[in-house]
Amino acid sequence: MKRFVILVFVTFVIVSACNKKESIEEHPYLIVLSLDGFRWDYPQFANTPTLDSLRNVGVMAESLKPSFPTKTFPNHYTIATGLYPDHHGIVMNNFYAPDLAKQYSLRDRESIADGSFYGGEPIWVTTEQQNLKAATLFWVGATAEIKNKRPTFWSYYDEELPFKSRIDSIYSWLNLPEIERPHLIMVYYHEPDLTGHINGPDSPELIAEVEKLDNYLNTLFTELRKLEIYNQLNFIITSDHGMSNISKERQIILDHIIDTSDIEYWDGSNPNYNLKVKEGLIDKVYNELKSAQDNYQVWKHGELPERLHYGNNIRTHDMTIVPNEGWSIYWSWASSNSMGTHGFDNDIKDMHAIFYAAGPAFKSDYTHPTFENVNLYILFSKILNINPVETDGSITNVEKMLKK
Repeated sequence: MKRFVILVFVTFVIVSACNKKESIEEHPYLIVLSLDGFRWDYPQFANTPTLDSLRNVGVMAESLKPSFPTKTFPNHYTIATGLYPDHHGIVMNNFYAPDLAKQYSLRDRESIADGSFYGGEPIWVTTEQQNLKAATLFWVGATAEIKNKRPTFWSYYDEELPFKSRIDSIYSWLNLPEIERPHLIMVYYHEPDLTGHINGPDSPELIAEVEKLDNYLNTLFTELRKLEIYNQLNFIITSDHGMSNISKERQIILDHIIDTSDIEYWDGSNPNYNLKVKEGLIDKVYNELKSAQDNYQVWKHGELPERLHYGNNIRTHDMTIVPNEGWSIYWSWASSNSMGTHGFDNDIKDMHAIFYAAGPAFKSDYTHPTFENVNLYILFSKILNINPVETDGSITNVEKMLKK
């Protein structure tokens, strides 16, 4: 009997170890870090040894093409769901949703935690539904209950949380016992976007911020190398959009072109606006905007170019306005001295973002052609070996960066 008990115990230990190994192999780990406003070409002008080493040991895309409008909230939720903003419903950073009779605002904790605003299925929901844990730190949509799910680990936004503390969060999650450990981690950081807005993308301050971020990344990898599972970790360093130069000499003042009393309400901020026009006045306002058109584009609802995948959702209202690159659109009472912004046509290369990836799932020393960020959800699913929902992306657009 004693020998039998020992045999059973040893068998249990061996089976448990095998199951643990199979679990890791079957469902690898993925860490996604988004550095807001990190334009695709910043590493060409700054000293970024950490990103350079990632390119050598892993994958770098020529650029990551954001969805239109090239704004923060629409694109972070596109990265999470694989859907264009028109399809997932987060059409601006701030907007009125007539289908819900509710206002959504990036600075309103109650609205960003309201799951009714969010369409599609974010990757953390897909992950949790398939019995894996997910962790997010300040990712758009993760504070809301979507399809009756939230990530196992999530936090309300706190811009003041130091980057080192965010690294500590990642380390502590991955250092948990395997049964409690998240296989998907998604972390957001607000730079270099803030510096790009204030000082412009060509400024010395921007270059200094990029180099500081690269040093943070070095600290991240140094810390995570202490983990026993480090060699099982896949990393993606990316961003939501790029940044363009603007100036006070290239400003369009909307209320100098149209009568604001004709407008019921508007959403957006420089350089994007969606207008809701009072009944019977759509053609009047549209013709006024068209006749004064010089350095901007205006489209009625449903008439935007198909390539933009935008302007059919009820939340985009009656018409959409976007200026040419380098130009700004303001109301006279709300102009700004910012030196940089984003939101322009996503075909403009300055709107494109970075994409670096490394880990056991990825090829090494491989440069991938530019691809759209709607393909990231399906890429995440492939790496995690979970079943994805249908999206606007396709694995064929990104599978060449993966090992066979």
